[in-house]
Amino acid sequence: MFDKILIANRGEIAVRIIRACRELGIKTVAVFSAADKPALHAHIADESVCIGPAATKDSYLNEKNILSACEITGTQAIHPGFGFLSENASFSRNCAKCGINFIGPSPESIEMLGDKASAKVAMKNAGVPVIPGSDGSVKSLEEAVRLAEDEIGFPLMVKASAGGGGRGIRIVERIEELEGQITAAKQEALSFFGDDSIYMEKFIINPKHIEFQIIADKHGNIVHLGERDCSMQRRNQKILEETPSPVMTPELREKMGEAAKAAAKVCGYYNAGTIEFLVDSESGNFYFMEMNTRIQVEHPITECVTGIDLVKTQIRIANGEVLPFKQEDIAMNGHSIECRINAESPEHNFRPSPGRINSLNIPGGPGIRIDGAVYQGYTITPYYDSMIAKLIVHARNREDAIMKMKWALAEFIVEGVDTNIDFQLDLIRDPVFENGNYDIGYLGRKMKSLKD
Repeated sequence: MFDKILIANRGEIAVRIIRACRELGIKTVAVFSAADKPALHAHIADESVCIGPAATKDSYLNEKNILSACEITGTQAIHPGFGFLSENASFSRNCAKCGINFIGPSPESIEMLGDKASAKVAMKNAGVPVIPGSDGSVKSLEEAVRLAEDEIGFPLMVKASAGGGGRGIRIVERIEELEGQITAAKQEALSFFGDDSIYMEKFIINPKHIEFQIIADKHGNIVHLGERDCSMQRRNQKILEETPSPVMTPELREKMGEAAKAAAKVCGYYNAGTIEFLVDSESGNFYFMEMNTRIQVEHPITECVTGIDLVKTQIRIANGEVLPFKQEDIAMNGHSIECRINAESPEHNFRPSPGRINSLNIPGGPGIRIDGAVYQGYTITPYYDSMIAKLIVHARNREDAIMKMKWALAEFIVEGVDTNIDFQLDLIRDPVFENGNYDIGYLGRKMKSLKD
């Protein structure tokens, strides 16, 4: 096993990884920007190294400084968490060149799946259902027009090939909008990902967003750990997640789970990954959307219902160990829900709310878990993501989990900055959510009706 791991991330995921390493008896190295000197992860790790100023390009995206931190601390492996360099094939290769183990998939898998257009082609060849659309990136406006009129139809989606997090996506309702939306998507894609290539696919109206957690070792063993329902979204950003999905049947779970494993197998995947599908609410058909080659923000709910620690499993896989369980060993026990707690103002179009936390009360009790990185007196900076914690509940069934989340949110008090806690409480109380009848468009429709 590794003696020392560097966490190339910040915030709650860095704290989460440090805690997993402690349980495995592994020493940790935290990296932090100048703005993150007071951050919790920088204080609880065994060692901490400043890697640059506040800007992410100069710190958490600074490969040279991160690898230098590994060298001066004698680190054997890097856990990238999510975001930042977690899906960067070049960084993974550079780690290998420096003799450092990258806790994640191979750079070849990252490259294949990071380009959403080529990933779609690979899935199609593997027999995984895909959304009708272009085979690879669209090279010209003329090709886009031909595809839209002759093959895909309207509405359709223009999507960044190197995209993620809801960026570089545009919906096109009619042919007159196509050129303008392609231009907008390409500009956003270039700005966020440094790559303006796009692809097109049919827009599935009001589907469910269901993702499957897979875990695979370096010896060819692949297991899925069930699904997560991520359909409660605002502007393609997930708000809360739950498992199991309220619309899932055993038969559909088996089909989607086998498709998820086939998707992982076709690219020689190992470590943790998530296959995201869209499920057509009317037909019940499901389609591959993308694969995230990293640990997910919402991984705790899978841990709650399966009892498997995904971060520790990631580390063991990177160390060359064989998975200690098989598919038939996996059982989903009870129900789990996660709410993302953000420092933002829903009343002001979800504007970020940096500032000092003057008072903080964290909910607790059986079946309540907090993955966070803030404390009373901590100052939330304006430089990074606004998520300050994840509130996770686990109960014997969905009804009890919803009740537990209501009380946990009511007990969660943060003073000094605006948060979305009351907004999340409204969602949990929403009859449509309680009935499980929501889809990815529901929250947008609800918020529009409130404005009207």
